[in-house]
Amino acid sequence: MIYVIAGATATGKTALAVELAKQINGEIISADSMQVYKYMNIGTAKPTEDEKQGIKHHLLDVVNPNEPFSMAEYQKLGRIAINDILSRNKIPIIAGGTGFYINGLIFGAELSQNENNTLEDELRQKFTTIATEKGAEELHSMLHKVDPLSAEVIHPNNVKRVIRALSYNKITGKLFSAHNAQQKTNSPLYDTKFFVLNMNRTLLYERINQRTITMWQAGLVDEVRKLISMGYDSSLAPLQGIGYKEVFNYLNEGELKNKECDTISAIQQSTRNYAKRQETWFRNKNPSAYLLKVEAKSADTLVRELLNTQ
Repeated sequence: MIYVIAGATATGKTALAVELAKQINGEIISADSMQVYKYMNIGTAKPTEDEKQGIKHHLLDVVNPNEPFSMAEYQKLGRIAINDILSRNKIPIIAGGTGFYINGLIFGAELSQNENNTLEDELRQKFTTIATEKGAEELHSMLHKVDPLSAEVIHPNNVKRVIRALSYNKITGKLFSAHNAQQKTNSPLYDTKFFVLNMNRTLLYERINQRTITMWQAGLVDEVRKLISMGYDSSLAPLQGIGYKEVFNYLNEGELKNKECDTISAIQQSTRNYAKRQETWFRNKNPSAYLLKVEAKSADTLVRELLNTQ
């Protein structure tokens, strides 16, 4: 048995997954496309050691920000982690908000034969350059022209996934949205219980707004400064992610006090938009998943509800 704890950002997936792991002798496999990168902790809401509560987490801090990381690599490492956990008589718990990664791991998404080859690398570089020179919105508009359904569920700041969708279309001549829709008909590779956390939109937005402020106060700007000092810059796809892109702009504009408020607001808005897209993804891609309403419930209460679900 494998458990999946999915849902939009700021719905409490980490706390629930940790509590579940404590009760069922489990270990957690992260399904977050940003938390795989080293040195990017605050802006990705990577769980701290205190938040992990001694539970082993897999697929965090896998690669440097300037190293490519594909769906194929995630599948490979994810399956190694699943087999490792099962071999020790523990239960894998996949937790995160990157639906593309979750579906690929659970349903075995069929990737193009050109994954990671020279053409793939060339296209990634081409689209990354467009995002850097003309902006993420320009790249997203390119996706909207060729595959509007994909553009609807992929946030413009999720440059890495926009690039993936455009590259898939260029290489195969097919729509990435059609590819993802096909995955809905696949049978899971594992005996899986799939849960999607559901939260009242008003409460969710309040949590997103507060979490952004907490990240800022925890040192998000200093985290970006450290990345710059290590030689990483905003041309890298991971650093076009929500939070990082805005802070790069903030630093370039001189860290003015009024710009601080504007930057926090921009991150909050982008995160709220991203959460809406995540909700759309999980609603459309996993219609059989159990919706777990999380308002005003403790992690322990949610685990009891989860475990009692047939």
